[in-house]
Amino acid sequence: MKVFTQSVNFNADSELIKFVEKKVESLEKFHDKIVDAEVFLKVQNTSDKENKITEIKINIPGSELIVKRDTKTFEEGVNAAVDNLKRQLKRSKEKQRDSLIS
Repeated sequence: MKVFTQSVNFNADSELIKFVEKKVESLEKFHDKIVDAEVFLKVQNTSDKENKITEIKINIPGSELIVKRDTKTFEEGVNAAVDNLKRQLKRSKEKQRDSLIS
């Protein structure tokens, strides 16, 4: 699976990029037909502590799954988004399996 990572309003260091790619690639265990993933890391210029926005879009045949999280750190956001995507991918796979059985 190809993971595209974009950082908006800042330059992401290589450690953060590696972390994101490793976490997102772990989603392949839950759905074998993932085409690619797009990750957007954004910093909002606000006084809020939770000013880091992590948005992950997973493309699978027939649909795309999108999760957006506002957190204090990008690592926290990526973990939360990946956990949510795991559930969505499992649900998508079950629906796919159910439609094959019917």
